[in-house]
Amino acid sequence: MNRFHAVCWIDHHEAKVFHFDAHDFERATIRTDKPNGHIHNKRAAEASHSDKHFHEGIAAALADAQEILLLGPGQAKTEFGAFLKAQNPALAKRVVATESADHPTDGEIVGRARKHFKAIDRMTPQRG
Repeated sequence: MNRFHAVCWIDHHEAKVFHFDAHDFERATIRTDKPNGHIHNKRAAEASHSDKHFHEGIAAALADAQEILLLGPGQAKTEFGAFLKAQNPALAKRVVATESADHPTDGEIVGRARKHFKAIDRMTPQRG
């Protein structure tokens, strides 16, 4: 699906990526292969490799988006943003905002993103 906007809701267990327009959306789910989705000191090397694989999968799902909103509870969204800045700066530049969001439904995620981008689109000159 080639849509301009995307939203990614992420925690330490999974990421939900939605490509959407005013009428429809398509969802992809990427899950971590990390046990329990949390980093423990004695397994830091394992977790780091696992996070990289998880983050690469999310980045691949977002690759076609021109503007991206990152949502999620805790630090996972910030960690993913840092991964993008280090590993995929071109995609990182397309992240327009990072916001907290607990565990909304799919409809709530897409609704919030539509509202967010509608406000941005009103403030941004026509895109070419």
